[in-house]
Amino acid sequence: MPGRRVWALEGTGSYGAGLAVFLAGHGEQVVEIDRPARPARRSGAKSDLLDAARAAREALAREHLASPRARGTREALRVLLTCRHGAVTARTATINQLKALLVSAPAQLRSQLASVDAGELVGVCARLRGHPTRPIEHTATVRALRSTARRILALQAEVDEVGEQLGRLVAATMPALLEVVGIGPVVAAQLLVSWSHPGRLGSEAAFAALAGAAPIPASSGKTVRYRLNRSGDRQLNRALHTIVLARRAHHPETRAYVARRTTQGKTSKEINRCLKRALARRLYKLLEATTHADQINRLATT
Repeated sequence: MPGRRVWALEGTGSYGAGLAVFLAGHGEQVVEIDRPARPARRSGAKSDLLDAARAAREALAREHLASPRARGTREALRVLLTCRHGAVTARTATINQLKALLVSAPAQLRSQLASVDAGELVGVCARLRGHPTRPIEHTATVRALRSTARRILALQAEVDEVGEQLGRLVAATMPALLEVVGIGPVVAAQLLVSWSHPGRLGSEAAFAALAGAAPIPASSGKTVRYRLNRSGDRQLNRALHTIVLARRAHHPETRAYVARRTTQGKTSKEINRCLKRALARRLYKLLEATTHADQINRLATT
């Protein structure tokens, strides 16, 4: 009977997404677990039944069971972020390709483009025209530069278009995030994607651990210190790092804190770690406090 059993699923954000949505739609309680540990033996048994038993033991052994990430708006933000990341990566690779073509271009073409400002280089290359009287090497290089530059412009237009869509979704879902200094539409979207929905993370410490911002003790003897956390959701950690850099440059309170900690002998990495941890605490409270009914429905709709 629904409500008296729990379904422990792995891969609820990928291959198990369809099953998780189906079960939740029929009133079943679904929890997300990591891939269960398998015997470290060459002859270790493997079957669907054994994997199911291991998943059940994994769920029974946990103190806190995590619910699957929300669909609806959260999933829309995730796929748009994935699309944008792919376009940004492709644009960077294409820009590097354009620069490589310029290095080996004919001398006359290089001298023609040497005086062009870096910000206008792509546009100028996109408007290049060949001439039938030029050598074949010159003509082919012009065509390659023009094609590569136009690809860069197309990818930039895709990045801008997806960024606008992310901005509209974030503004409609949780506009309070955009009021925080250092948070733009892309960073806000990543925060919402990693956080998912209210109650999924039990505390701000859990959110900091997810972001890889929880300090790891590295003390020895009389020395008490902490080191950076390299685990967790690295995209969420990257979002926190982006916010910290922006606040260090433009936020007076953060600048004063950095100056004070620097005089105390703290390194830049240590200061960033402290700022990320404090930022994770503040953002978690902001995300959990935004519990207006229509916003929650948009985030958690399956």
